[in-house]
Amino acid sequence: MPTYRVESRQGGYPVVVERGVLARTADWLPPKAGQLFVVSTADVWRHKGAELERALGSVPHQVLYLPGGEEHKRLQPVEELAERMVELGGDRSSVVLAFGGGIVNDMAGFLAAIFMRGIPVVQAPTTLLAQVDASIGGKTGVNLVSGKNLVGSFHPPAAVLIDPALLDSLPEREYRAGLYEIVKAGIIRDAALFAYLAESRAAVLAREAGAVDRIIADSVRMKVEVVSADEREGDLRRILNFGHTFGHALEAHTRYTRFLHGEAVAWGMRAAIHLGQMAGYCSAEDSLDMLDLIGSYGPVPPLDGIYADDLIARLVHDKKTVQGKVHFVLPVRVGEVTVASEVDPATVREAIRSALA
Repeated sequence: MPTYRVESRQGGYPVVVERGVLARTADWLPPKAGQLFVVSTADVWRHKGAELERALGSVPHQVLYLPGGEEHKRLQPVEELAERMVELGGDRSSVVLAFGGGIVNDMAGFLAAIFMRGIPVVQAPTTLLAQVDASIGGKTGVNLVSGKNLVGSFHPPAAVLIDPALLDSLPEREYRAGLYEIVKAGIIRDAALFAYLAESRAAVLAREAGAVDRIIADSVRMKVEVVSADEREGDLRRILNFGHTFGHALEAHTRYTRFLHGEAVAWGMRAAIHLGQMAGYCSAEDSLDMLDLIGSYGPVPPLDGIYADDLIARLVHDKKTVQGKVHFVLPVRVGEVTVASEVDPATVREAIRSALA
């Protein structure tokens, strides 16, 4: 299977997509690495830790745990782990190995970014969403009460190791949440992937190896291309936020306890598609095709008790808001999106209401 390379100001890094690559984790640690700190969660380590232990073999390491759940993606656990690393003798030669889902990837990456002003991190994502999104691109951070990922930094990993075999035992809800990010990849930049997801739904949902490997590889390739062209989200990379602006508002409003990130993005894509059609960017036919594909990989949890005005109030706190203007990523057609900031607020409200219906 393929290995891609992200071009970075710091020299670039490989993204390996390969069944069984977890067994070769030790081969991808930086040369002359000092103490290795594996950052995970208790549940991931209980289910998958033995595999990583075998992969590391004789490499000395310490395992540190983060609390699970988006509601715990805050500064305090990062500070606590940093203190623990100092107690265990961590220094500027130390390395962090992030072994878990997207929350672990983000938080462990942020820990590596700020510990001793920056040490290497290797990302070994264990969920589908983390494999196609959080582990790639060097975005790290934690949430504030007022919004998602509002404290963080860009810190490119030394390597990303994506092992699709880890998904065989992933809970169904977690798997589907990751599929929404792959649907997003098809909508924003890969019409062929979009068509494959529509035609091969049964194989994808059954987790047939060939189907899973293909959609992961296609999604990773797309993200690597975008991140390499725009590492710091100054231009092209903004298209990766399709569905995120609305989705982050939904997550923050429900205090990160009601929806998985991928589920919130799925709803956010629906809102963006409605807005794209209402604002004249996307045809009704293309909009319907996109909404149908998102719905076919559902369901998203119920949206009872959530109102448009509550979410609109959250939009201004999104980290993509610049000088008070919210930047929306809107579809033009399958495989193409645009970024718009001059959107009528009444139309935004109506699009949110349509997506909540």
